[in-house]
Amino acid sequence: MTDILTILASGDVNLFTGLLWLLIATVFSVIGGAIGGILLAGEELGYEFAATIGGLFAPAGVIPAMLLGLFLLNFCPKF
Repeated sequence: MTDILTILASGDVNLFTGLLWLLIATVFSVIGGAIGGILLAGEELGYEFAATIGGLFAPAGVIPAMLLGLFLLNFCPKF
């Protein structure tokens, strides 16, 4: 476990760390989307349904942005 944390903290972007960062970002986006769905439309749609819809739609914006960011970090290190 400490090896994984060391690799992530070093800032080296390779296939393993890129996929791990993508997975972490996706999990956080699902949680944030569910919370946002509850806050925005919980009373109108029902809290569970709003959380489900928010959790499903949130990664649609996060995954492409995260892939673009990892691509820029990997191939354009001066950013």
